[in-house]
Amino acid sequence: MLLFIIGLIILLGGGFFYSKYVESQLAPDDRETPAVRKADGVDYVVMSQKKNWLINLLNIAGMGPIIGPIQGILFGPIAFLAIPLGCVFAGSVHDYMTGFISMRNGGSQVPKLVGKYIGDGVRKFYNIVIAILLLLTGVVFVYTPGDLIANDILKAGADSNVIWIIYAVIFAYYIASTVLPIDKLIGRVYPIFGGFLIVSAIGVFIGIFIKGSGHLAFENAGLLAEHPLGQRFIPSFFITVACGILSGFHGSQVTLISRTVKSESEARTTFYSTMIAEGFIAMVWAAGAMVLFSSGQAALDTPGTIMVGQVSKYFMGNVGGLLAVLGVIALPITSGDTAFRSLRLIIAEELNIDQKAPSKRAGLSAVLFIPAFAILYFAKTNPNGFNLLWRYFGFTNQFVATFALAVATIYLIDTGKNYIITLLPGIFYVFIVFSFIINIKGLGLGLPFSIAYPAAGVIAVLYAYFVIKLGKKNKTRIESIVLD
Repeated sequence: MLLFIIGLIILLGGGFFYSKYVESQLAPDDRETPAVRKADGVDYVVMSQKKNWLINLLNIAGMGPIIGPIQGILFGPIAFLAIPLGCVFAGSVHDYMTGFISMRNGGSQVPKLVGKYIGDGVRKFYNIVIAILLLLTGVVFVYTPGDLIANDILKAGADSNVIWIIYAVIFAYYIASTVLPIDKLIGRVYPIFGGFLIVSAIGVFIGIFIKGSGHLAFENAGLLAEHPLGQRFIPSFFITVACGILSGFHGSQVTLISRTVKSESEARTTFYSTMIAEGFIAMVWAAGAMVLFSSGQAALDTPGTIMVGQVSKYFMGNVGGLLAVLGVIALPITSGDTAFRSLRLIIAEELNIDQKAPSKRAGLSAVLFIPAFAILYFAKTNPNGFNLLWRYFGFTNQFVATFALAVATIYLIDTGKNYIITLLPGIFYVFIVFSFIINIKGLGLGLPFSIAYPAAGVIAVLYAYFVIKLGKKNKTRIESIVLD
């Protein structure tokens, strides 16, 4: 319990003080934001700080900060330190820097920022990677809430025919939220979803202190426990927890909200603190799962989606557990809809397709949902389909974040500020993603860690060299490019 409390202090206290330092490097002022200067009633719409905060939280908090930490806690109580430290110094910095730089560049999506600060060739490659990530995110966030609804709400089972009806309803909502102006549907239903989210997180949090104080560690294990599948803490923990620490997917979401923020002074609260809130959610579900695992209430090989229901009912009873499950269902749905919306905007920007006309938004959206449904069908009908889907999602998610951190580093070099705050997280995660993909069998090269670690280390050093050199060399070029 002490380590859990220390982790929360690091998360909340560290987030409060470090966010102020990061803000000082950006120097927000009173210039007009894209929401004011480019208001169009569709994507550029001024919304209140409270609504922006809640929408951004729900956008970024999908299944990652729940299923990821539930699986990540199998590495031991070290998760209670790794999650908050990662959130404060990596995840929150990534989100805040990306959202703020987008605001300074007319609300541009990350691909345009990559093109401006890194180069057009890298932008083209990034577009392919982010499109894959957003498609995978959208599909994952149809699959997981659909199965939770079937299992825990309707008691029909995830393999029954009714699951396809549930998927269709979720897809219908996604289509509507992708096409309609952001304040017409997303801005109105998110407060309802937010209520379920808050109830679930607080309920499990209180339950941990009442029923789980003696079970926040594995017996005969120290800070780092032996993973039941033999996975190594580095890199597997950081790939597994993903959204609970750092997520490249968040870059596509904060740039949406960069178009609805009224003042630059609101950016720290809107972008940085929402990631701290997601870190709190990750800590709560990691602790809840630890209680059930260490007390023998759940087997170590229990699937993450099943653990959600078990944790909810154990700490909150049948009624409270149902509310908690509803909160968890809300998380992926409120990330999946904006994943597709972000993909629409990215493609529209790339192909210069005007998005003011509803017919053009609908036509582009229809194209996006065809491959999404094909991926969902494969994942559902293939015995190992979801595992493949989740692993590709986890790896791509972290890989995408390294591009946004590179953009932020070059931006700070260009403005003469402390670029180390974004360079170090970028170096670390380049090492994580490449050591993972070089080692893992099936998805990657399947090489031993004796090769994967040194190779990833070399790639991380080259990443740092390339980013610093590019930032110092291209300062004049960057200043001449205006994104608006």
